[in-house]
Amino acid sequence: MANQVNKVTIIGSGPAGYTAAIYAARANLAPVLFAGGPAEGDPLRVPGGQLMVTNDVENYPGFPESVTGPELMDFFKRQAERFGTKILMENVIKVDFSNRPFFLQGESHSCHSETVIIATGASAMWLNVKGEDRFKNRGVSACATCDGFFFKGQDVIVVGGGDTAMEEATYLTKIVKHVSLVHRRDTLRASKIMQDRALKNPKISFNWNSVVEEVLGDENGMTAALIRNMNSGERNQLKANALFVAIGHRPNTDLFKGMLEMTPNGYIKTVPGTTKTSVPGVFASGDVQDHYYRQAVTAAGTGCMAAIDVERWMTEQEKA
Repeated sequence: MANQVNKVTIIGSGPAGYTAAIYAARANLAPVLFAGGPAEGDPLRVPGGQLMVTNDVENYPGFPESVTGPELMDFFKRQAERFGTKILMENVIKVDFSNRPFFLQGESHSCHSETVIIATGASAMWLNVKGEDRFKNRGVSACATCDGFFFKGQDVIVVGGGDTAMEEATYLTKIVKHVSLVHRRDTLRASKIMQDRALKNPKISFNWNSVVEEVLGDENGMTAALIRNMNSGERNQLKANALFVAIGHRPNTDLFKGMLEMTPNGYIKTVPGTTKTSVPGVFASGDVQDHYYRQAVTAAGTGCMAAIDVERWMTEQEKA
């Protein structure tokens, strides 16, 4: 593929990347999609994006009985392949947007491309406290649906105050003995329905105005977390066999730093109402450019927009 010049290359899968591929393929743009995979320091990043670690998706239109995240993403992938998308199961490790056609280097394939759609999504943020790294995969996790099963009938901790934290805590109550939720404020940021669901659940208790200072354990795994009350300064050990971090996400934009205009918190800037970035011919869709909605359906919507933006740009440049 080194000498091949694609009409459009998509970096990243998930709802945004696969939807872009579906629309681009149907427009005869013969898209090539780098689906991604585990990255250094982020082993949870897998092809298909964050939905691959989501259990029940209840708010994606068209699925009245809900659908699991992996099932939904398999539907997306198969639909993209049906229309001729070439999917490479690897990460892009280098890009060059300074010359045309653009250059992309994957882990085992490289190519040139007239246009690029970035759909690399976002990754879970960690607490960066003592003991966290030591007990990752031995109690510390950022995915309840991935690892909750291993702590059946035990006590666990969830850290966070948004929708993700409430969803993780509520999900875990179906498996574990008890969930202790730790939040640095005295009110939740989650949507009203998610708050009500968690607050009314007898298996969830709340540690307000509190932070985790250290994860404790032994050779067998995590045994407790050291919690500090931010108002009183009081510290206490909260016994638990697992700690699930649900404090937010960071956009996967390291690959594009210095090449594209970004927001202060690292999201790719796009022209309002479009997916156009600061480099003509490069487009961004999904959570990599959306720090507000961050939903599967909005990611899919911007994937559609990106493909249409590409098609129109190619026509304007007389390349389509």
